[in-house]
Amino acid sequence: MEVEKLIKMANQIGDFFEANPDVEEAKREIASHLKKFWNSIMIKTLVAHVQQQQGQGLHPKVIAAIQQHLHL
Repeated sequence: MEVEKLIKMANQIGDFFEANPDVEEAKREIASHLKKFWNSIMIKTLVAHVQQQQGQGLHPKVIAAIQQHLHL
């Protein structure tokens, strides 16, 4: 899957959890959602994007969730 599509989908998840006033909980929920509903290839592609491109185009909470909870 193209990274641009994954970025769009991940940002939609980030937007959904933006309503949570607890930032740390929101990041845990984003990571949990990715683990539950995305396959390993999708996650690895997004993790690689964060590692190689500093998460360019991603919602800041999505980047933080990946860095903190998806074991880069």
